[in-house]
Amino acid sequence: MTVLDDRTTAAMWPTAYPQGYAVVDVETTGLARDDRIVSAAVYRLDAQGNVEDHWYTLVNPERDPGPVWIHGLTSDVLEGAPLFPEIAAEFAARLDGRVLVAHNAMFDWQMIAREYARAESAAPVRQRLCTIALAKELSLPLPNHKLESLAAHFGVVQQRAHNALDDARVLAEAFRPSLHAAAERNVRLPLLECRPLTEWASTPTQPRAGHQSSYRAGSWRPSRKRPSCPYPNPGRYESDKPLKQGMRVAFSGDTSVDRELLEDRTVEAGLHVATSVSRLTSLLVTNDPDSATSKTLKARSFGTPVVDEAAYTQLLRDVTPADG
Repeated sequence: MTVLDDRTTAAMWPTAYPQGYAVVDVETTGLARDDRIVSAAVYRLDAQGNVEDHWYTLVNPERDPGPVWIHGLTSDVLEGAPLFPEIAAEFAARLDGRVLVAHNAMFDWQMIAREYARAESAAPVRQRLCTIALAKELSLPLPNHKLESLAAHFGVVQQRAHNALDDARVLAEAFRPSLHAAAERNVRLPLLECRPLTEWASTPTQPRAGHQSSYRAGSWRPSRKRPSCPYPNPGRYESDKPLKQGMRVAFSGDTSVDRELLEDRTVEAGLHVATSVSRLTSLLVTNDPDSATSKTLKARSFGTPVVDEAAYTQLLRDVTPADG
């Protein structure tokens, strides 16, 4: 793959491409609708992907910080941090007039839009670009669509994974050659419209420490028909080992992350979403293992491994590829 150099950029750059980008990463208390941002970083890039400046801030989420083992930000660290309304103007200035770029941009955009809605404002973002979608457009030979895989493909060294500033730096450095490759091949950028939220109904009660209260009565949806998993079932999950593509995962009971989103992430990782528990089930995910649901009872009778949602979302971050 040939990357455009600075001398050919001006002459060959597609005129339809945006004139500036804001590469963003946010760390959050969780993945659900009522979770909050605990840190945010923005790298501003020019039209050719060159870094102009960067910015980083902690944010007091006014609640339990969630998965500290992932982002490393404890309640003590966040206690003196500014509230989101106090950094909203500076954040907006960094985004204004630029395409928001993120790895899994839908998630980052939704978290940002909800924070602005809570602050009775709106982020000045009209378009977003997901680097996962761009990697697919470019047919990059990645083993998966994790940020670390994209970074490794372009030789970018990650220093502090899940630190918003370092993740944004890594993404900015990987985005520039991706952008140049797209320009060289005249690939259409996968730009999507961003629609700010116009209202927000705050949750009246504060979630207790360590709990993400995104479940709402009446939020149940029937399971969606999903394509067959392309990988063979490698068997049961073993404690202290990673998940492996092809494993059959069942869910039981309420989850803090929207169930459909959790299942989508399961499928994207190369796992099979099982609608019931059998002897072939690799793992049952439940926040209430002592309940008497049919799935938990079958899991006990079959000796199926059981983990809670927090442990499962951590396992999803590092799924081993299928054999062969």
